[in-house]
Amino acid sequence: MIQKRFLTACLLAVSIFQAYSQTGVLRGFVYEATTGEPVISAFVTFQGVRMGAYTDEKGFYNVSNLPAGTYAAYSTLLGYDTSFAQVIIKTDIVAQNFYISATSKELKGVSVSAEKLRKSKEINISQTRINPVQLTRIPSVGGEPDLVQYLQVLPGVVFSGDQGGQLYIRGGSPVMNRVMLDGLTIYNPFHSIGLFSVFDSDILQSVDVYSAGFSSEYGGRISAIVDVKTRDGNKTEFHGKINSSPFNSKILLEGPLKKYEVGKSSSSFILSYKNSYLNKSAPLVYPFVNDGILPYSFSDLYAKIGFQSATGSNVDFFGFDYTDKVDFEESSSYAWKSRGLGTKFLLVPLNSKTIVDGSITYSNYFIEQKEINDQPRSSGINGYSVNLNFSRFFNGLDKLKYGLEMNGFRTEFQIYNSSNRRITQYENTSEINAFVNYLKNFNKKLLLEGGVRLQRYASLSETTLEPRLRMKYNFNSRWRFKASAGLYSQNLMSAVSDRDVVNLFYGFLSGPDDLPKTFLGKPVESKLQKARHAVAGFEFDINSISEINVEGYIKDFTQLTNVNRDKIFDDVPENVNRPRYLVENYIVEEGEAYGYDITYKLENKHWYIWTVYSFNIVNRYYEKEERIKYSTHFDRRHNVNIVNSYDFGKELAWTANVRWNFGSGFPFTLTQGFYEALDLSQGASTDITAENGELGIYYDDLNKGRLPYYHRLDASIKRKFKIKTKKENVFNKAEVIFSVTNIYNRENIFYFDRVNYKRENQLPLLPSLSASFSF
Repeated sequence: MIQKRFLTACLLAVSIFQAYSQTGVLRGFVYEATTGEPVISAFVTFQGVRMGAYTDEKGFYNVSNLPAGTYAAYSTLLGYDTSFAQVIIKTDIVAQNFYISATSKELKGVSVSAEKLRKSKEINISQTRINPVQLTRIPSVGGEPDLVQYLQVLPGVVFSGDQGGQLYIRGGSPVMNRVMLDGLTIYNPFHSIGLFSVFDSDILQSVDVYSAGFSSEYGGRISAIVDVKTRDGNKTEFHGKINSSPFNSKILLEGPLKKYEVGKSSSSFILSYKNSYLNKSAPLVYPFVNDGILPYSFSDLYAKIGFQSATGSNVDFFGFDYTDKVDFEESSSYAWKSRGLGTKFLLVPLNSKTIVDGSITYSNYFIEQKEINDQPRSSGINGYSVNLNFSRFFNGLDKLKYGLEMNGFRTEFQIYNSSNRRITQYENTSEINAFVNYLKNFNKKLLLEGGVRLQRYASLSETTLEPRLRMKYNFNSRWRFKASAGLYSQNLMSAVSDRDVVNLFYGFLSGPDDLPKTFLGKPVESKLQKARHAVAGFEFDINSISEINVEGYIKDFTQLTNVNRDKIFDDVPENVNRPRYLVENYIVEEGEAYGYDITYKLENKHWYIWTVYSFNIVNRYYEKEERIKYSTHFDRRHNVNIVNSYDFGKELAWTANVRWNFGSGFPFTLTQGFYEALDLSQGASTDITAENGELGIYYDDLNKGRLPYYHRLDASIKRKFKIKTKKENVFNKAEVIFSVTNIYNRENIFYFDRVNYKRENQLPLLPSLSASFSF
């Protein structure tokens, strides 16, 4: 009897296992039918079956655990027609690509708003995804839309100004934010005139900004991630675009190397070059601005060649050359160069449930600033990065991703602190990292993502284990709660002068070996900078076109490294008995950043409204003879951004954009007085009666002052034209944009010349007219 029951149980278990194992996988890509471009956020599903998946930035989708059978599959996205395919699922992997075309008709009951549906299917805590269309909603100051102008209106983002602008994200300084272009780290993504970034908006595919609590897939920074991805060149026809304005000009060329055909391999190229000549055009066009002196110039070159197989596997080769220069008369000159090249690939094996992607990159960056006091600052960083990632999809939205990354870089650095002491570093650094991340979907209500990142800093002989956790709970189709937490570390540090009202120079150093032995009475056991993040918030869909997002966050910077502002003696045996804070090159700090953001968004056929209020507090603590608290120079407590865009006219050929920004004043260090700084390096033999000293400055306590409030109104209006060609139904396009920066001519401070007691302001009222032609 027992044997029969055991045999029956075994047979039942085998039959259940066989039934469960008789499932297959449907996967592939969704492409734009006429150009071959991957379609992001398309939904692939089945008639009569409640299963499906969304495409990622590569256009890839994966539906796992499909019971064996025949299905009517289709791909849909609002604004496109619907593509159908009959697929037969067995116990293997079935590859099926879909090709959809843009349409003016909306297929009732089939096309859906992927943007709304995706919210319940992904954990987008502290994440903002930017597409190229959104960039056109911001006033095009100085010509074409630019990524840097849109980044300034994101929740938790603080920008330091029109000139020398830098990006601060939820309490993190620029070096704490990793900006990547196709997987390659960009060390300075913004030009000295803060209206432009190094990125050409016409070649962008998508930009993901993670302002806190990012997953284990990203590492090496303790504040935020900006992940920029570029598109491929046109695969069917040769196209180009030229643009010109008083600020800069641009040319873009793209086309097929092997023309795209449905179901076949293809290849293409894209080339973009931007050049600014504001230093030469300003005396003619803007003689009323600082007597026509706007000493800014830059150039940006980017090129990419892409190869794509019929199955969706692809490989890209890309390179860039970015330069920037500014020369303030009787003050300082500032210049940097950034160059890089790399390759990235995606491999989709036919008979494997795992897909593979990776990249190999190299970059070189050098910055130099020369002062009138003959104390030049310089910094260089160059190195390589190799990474390999594996993704495997399971039932529903479940996904496992893991990978390896190897980095190596060399830093060269020289700076003078506020006590005129020279600090240098020449260092080689290597890192080996690994991560694993798993996303689990529980009954379509709860999404839970857990991961861990292992960071091995070989040159420092340190290893960190960094767990990350992210979640989202869907109360219903309109209300969603989300949260995240994690540990983060980085080796790279920056050294800027906290005495400056506005900083133009950012030097890069690897974690120094000569840190103080103790901090606040506790031993310093690590040379890394570390932080802990916690974020929570909710999303609410007011209706089909508007939404509210609220998030609160805290970043606990448990260990930071900074250049010692108070060093006045060399670290030599003769000074062994002096207070260490007067001798050390570097100091250890800790800090905190916390606040909340409220975002309102409305978008329909004509209107785009984006409103953000951010409240932030950023504090740092260091040790002198006691624990001292100070505010960072980017501690802007209140920040408001209001964006309004309206499309109107026949075929919506007109677009009007307005943006208003309000921010409370930045902290700065007040000047108490001046004195003659004598060179006493010769000791008792120095003849002070014959010595001609330099002008020394006696500073108040660090960052106790506050600059005036900042606010500015920008606007632009754009007119689009269609120009007939010899080909039927084929048009070239032209655009004319008239923009005005600082409409009511607000005097916002740029910096203050302490020696000459002279205030320099940001850009005044500044009109601009630009034109572009696409062919």
